[in-house]
Amino acid sequence: MKHILFICSQNRLRSPTAEKVFADWPGIETASAGLNNDAEVTVTPELLAWADLIFVMEKVQRNKLTRNFQSHLADKPIICLEIPDNYDLMEPALVTLLKSRVSRYLPAKPIAVS
Repeated sequence: MKHILFICSQNRLRSPTAEKVFADWPGIETASAGLNNDAEVTVTPELLAWADLIFVMEKVQRNKLTRNFQSHLADKPIICLEIPDNYDLMEPALVTLLKSRVSRYLPAKPIAVS
């Protein structure tokens, strides 16, 4: 099972949406967190240790993550999705954008045979 962590600033809109969108994807477990001190769920060393692959929404978050948690990243891949903070929770446009940018990094979904 591959552990996927989605990170934004507040963990209120983008990263929780991503966590929900990919929660049922075969072969992965998802979690989300925020880098700000007042985030709903904050990034911790334990959460980073759990993650096999980390997605951040913007470059500023990748920079803050590497600056504040460098010793906990241990060469983990960090992928910047370039998704600005312009969306509401589970907004259809955000869901579409996430699917188009994240899916290629995840294990292939099995093709249903009827």
